[in-house]
Amino acid sequence: MATSDDTIGAWYGADGQVSQVRGLLFKLSCLGATLLALLLMLGFLAYVFNDAIQPATADAGWLVTFAGTVVVPAILLGVYFYLSDSKAGEVAYTSLGLPIVSVLFAGGAVIAFRHIVTPREWLALVIAAGVAYAVVTVHGQVRDAGVLERLAVVVLAPVLAVVGVPGFSVDRTIRTPLLGQELFDVSFAVPDLVPSLRELILSLPFLPLPWISALLAFTGLVAVGVARYVRSVRESERDGIVAGVAVLAVGAAGFAVASVVGVPSAYGVIVATVVVVPNALYVEFVLRRNDGVAGLAYPVVIGAGILVGVVVVDAMGYAGPDVWLDWSFLISSHSTTPADAGIYPSLVGTVMLLTVIAVSAFPVGVGAAIYLEEYAPNQGRMGRIVELIEINIANLAGVPSVVYGVLGLALFVRGVGFQTGIVFVGGLTVGLLILPIVIVSAQESIRGVPDSMRRASYGMGATRWQTVRNVVLPEAMPGILTGTILAFGRSIGETAPLLMIGMPAVVRISPDSFFSVSSAMPRQIFTWSRLIDHDFRYGVLAAGVLTLLVVLLLMNGAAIVLRNRYQRGE
Repeated sequence: MATSDDTIGAWYGADGQVSQVRGLLFKLSCLGATLLALLLMLGFLAYVFNDAIQPATADAGWLVTFAGTVVVPAILLGVYFYLSDSKAGEVAYTSLGLPIVSVLFAGGAVIAFRHIVTPREWLALVIAAGVAYAVVTVHGQVRDAGVLERLAVVVLAPVLAVVGVPGFSVDRTIRTPLLGQELFDVSFAVPDLVPSLRELILSLPFLPLPWISALLAFTGLVAVGVARYVRSVRESERDGIVAGVAVLAVGAAGFAVASVVGVPSAYGVIVATVVVVPNALYVEFVLRRNDGVAGLAYPVVIGAGILVGVVVVDAMGYAGPDVWLDWSFLISSHSTTPADAGIYPSLVGTVMLLTVIAVSAFPVGVGAAIYLEEYAPNQGRMGRIVELIEINIANLAGVPSVVYGVLGLALFVRGVGFQTGIVFVGGLTVGLLILPIVIVSAQESIRGVPDSMRRASYGMGATRWQTVRNVVLPEAMPGILTGTILAFGRSIGETAPLLMIGMPAVVRISPDSFFSVSSAMPRQIFTWSRLIDHDFRYGVLAAGVLTLLVVLLLMNGAAIVLRNRYQRGE
């Protein structure tokens, strides 16, 4: 095929060199679009931050003091690290952000142990799950069972250990066939046919104290993980044991501090474990690598600057800003007075809602993607049916969220009979909303695994399931987690499905189970936006939006860390 001189002239200059004008314009256009998106997002965050914190309401002396003790030293030290030692700068930013993130995660852990599961219930659950895991492992080692027997053990052991075989209840009214008059009522209940091991443990007359349960079942699990990590890194059994014992000592120290301060001892154990252990591991990693150690001084400098600033403003009597997002806002419930309004019940409801979404949507979505890509036929009549299913799943990803709200109302409330506005129904409804996104992203990730890796696994005698579990899933997991991050980011801000299933606008009491009526942060924020009061529509609303953004960033950050670990093969 001949090429015209005009086409050549469009791509080549007069001297025969390739013209880079189009490529340069395309690069600049992409850069401009990126900068525009970043500026718009930063502008939105600055606007919300200004309404929630209100720095302009502080005295000029307060602003100057903290600018001199915190902001200026942080900028100068950051520029120094950037220009002289980039590795120290990376350590500085990580060592500054890690304590903040760990404190926020500790707050989430306390919420979970306060409203979702008690320390004693968690201890019983861990013991039951450990027994089930031991039964499955021992059965696989001592008996060469068939597929059906092995499947029965793998399914029944966790069910009997954690759930048991529940009973049933009958509540029925007998009527005459012709007149419709009530003759008598039949109402009886059958107790659990087989109680679970977890229930048996909880029914024991003597159980450890809550803080001991938290130390054994929470800090103990963290200690085991840390011991295994240290042993693999240092290749020393002794160092792993020492690290595990040190983690248990941290939990015990948290109990002692909580007893002195006057807070529940179990929460002290949990907070100490979540805050101290990851920061200590990171400091040990930096010191052992001996690269960028100077960056560890960054959080020390900022912390010292904050303390000096607090002392100076107290001595001088400078007034700080009139913040809306403070500790009282986080631990208080809604009030008709803006200064007393808080978001705690909605925050707890959102955490529980995300738990239901993660448990319901992620396994189902990934399992569906595995079947469609690895097991479903791709030829013949069944192949056409599978193709039709995939097309419909892709289309469902773009359906408006209010439609899923109607689906949840019809399916879970009208159909199954669940109460409106409970956490479980809200989580399942929003889980249906993000399920197509999880399936499609997981399919693309699994499809991207090279077929040569599958053929190599089959050539070594592995079965299809062994190939999927040991080859395909580890290779596709970074992409699966990326799609899950995007899906969860959408789920946390959805309001229309929550409105459709009857989730209340205001709840003054935090939910204590997944079947309790609760609100959620998007629903609460939507309510505040409709109030006429200026302080509600701007101050309280901005504080709620900022809290929601922090929860979203924490959730996405945790998923990104997991994705990066899979990408590095750790």
